[in-house]
Amino acid sequence: MVSRRLLTLVCLSLPVASSAAHAADNARCDVAAWCKSQIDDLTKLYRHFHAHPELSLCEKETAARVAAELKAVGAEVTTGVGGHGVVAIIKNGAGPTVMVRADMDALPVTENTGLPFASQVRVRDASGTEVGVMHACGHDLHMTCLIGVARYLGAHKQQWRGTALLIGQPAEERGPGAQAMLEDGLFQRFPRPDYALALHTDAALAADRVGLRPGYCFGNTDAVDITVLGKGGHGAYPHTTMDPVVQAAQLILALQTIVSREVKPTEPAVVTVGSIHGGTKHNIIPDRVHLQLTVRSYSDEVRRQLLSAIPRKAKAVALACDAPEPIVEIKSGLPALYNDERLTARIEGVFRRVLGEQRVTTAEMSMGGEDFSLYGKAGVPILMFRLGTVNAQRLARHQESGQEPPSLHCPAYYPDAEESLQTGILAMTCAALELLALR
Repeated sequence: MVSRRLLTLVCLSLPVASSAAHAADNARCDVAAWCKSQIDDLTKLYRHFHAHPELSLCEKETAARVAAELKAVGAEVTTGVGGHGVVAIIKNGAGPTVMVRADMDALPVTENTGLPFASQVRVRDASGTEVGVMHACGHDLHMTCLIGVARYLGAHKQQWRGTALLIGQPAEERGPGAQAMLEDGLFQRFPRPDYALALHTDAALAADRVGLRPGYCFGNTDAVDITVLGKGGHGAYPHTTMDPVVQAAQLILALQTIVSREVKPTEPAVVTVGSIHGGTKHNIIPDRVHLQLTVRSYSDEVRRQLLSAIPRKAKAVALACDAPEPIVEIKSGLPALYNDERLTARIEGVFRRVLGEQRVTTAEMSMGGEDFSLYGKAGVPILMFRLGTVNAQRLARHQESGQEPPSLHCPAYYPDAEESLQTGILAMTCAALELLALR
């Protein structure tokens, strides 16, 4: 929790260069004190979200609760945007429009944390398989931070001017959520933001810290399906067949040379074969083998290079084996997330003043995917920062045991909610106040 000493240090460390700056500094002190006073109620809300997760495209009850919480602060709320998306607007005179986005969906993961409020939810997924459901990626924290920010802005309108656009977004984990909201007129039906902010939980960062990085932060994500074709037959008579298993083995090795020998060494890229299926029995050579790939990159140039090289390699292996041309299906995914440099520098300065230098770190680049990137591709300067979620004592115990802390998407992952929420709400609220500052 935020101590009196920390609160005093925060207030004393803020520069007083002008009356406007002094007012902004006082507002930041108010946020820290307010977070401390509200943490019990916000933690209770977090536990509700954690115990009642819903899968992507099924966030009906979650969206209803988010909408109710945002209405309670006086926002104009619209539901059903791009599916179960929630859009809330708090207008407060002339000024910029700042968007704060939180994703709402959970994962098909059976929780194994032992928490008293652990999810017991089980549902059938799209394929009809019964699965456990868990907020294993911290979206419960994301939503609670969004509501904390909305409560503060709604109750302290004297500290800012402009429009706060608060977004509860569905289906981030499966990818279509941001695109669906954009296609449903998010930036046409509602005020177009001048800036967009989001946070992402970090399972390896201390709960009192944040991390941010200008430029590329998350990668392009693409999927490729390859069906290698051959001629089946008896395993004892391979000369009468055209073995697709051997082709697939050659292709897997050939694909690794794209990154190692074709992509510039200073350009990050990943080509992973995550699945291979073929054959039914020891002594039967099948007529086809199916490969599934995930492909990651940052720049558009490298993305095009990877996606053009994969079919070329597949066709070359087939040609060498005198086999039919393989079937290659490229399923374009999400674009890389690029944090606007000027916005990142501006907010980093705020974080360092509010939290202190030692609590602000440079976030590592990740090849994970994030559909928040689509708002940037739509022309809005964006910033997604990392929120630490594991307290220092727990991190130290993991380090002493020589083990990494449970990662996001792991059944054993859980955040230390009170510390994480206080840091996240303080950081995000002060970022919004900076962009909505009285002039």
